[in-house]
Amino acid sequence: MSELDVNLPSTRQIQGSIKDKIQVSIKLVTGDMFAGKIIWQDPDYLFFSDTSERKTLIYRRAIAYIQYS
Repeated sequence: MSELDVNLPSTRQIQGSIKDKIQVSIKLVTGDMFAGKIIWQDPDYLFFSDTSERKTLIYRRAIAYIQYS
């Protein structure tokens, strides 16, 4: 298992959104969109809670982009 590199700007950006509970939109490479908050991250996944408080594990390699409100 790889380590989460906290020196990467993308990791710090996601950590900031978790800490500040910022609303984000996540688009997957499949075209699916999610809106809500990232709860935690590890090297392979983001744990996400959508606006209906439905919880989802999102594989990092499936993410096309994360958009911040």
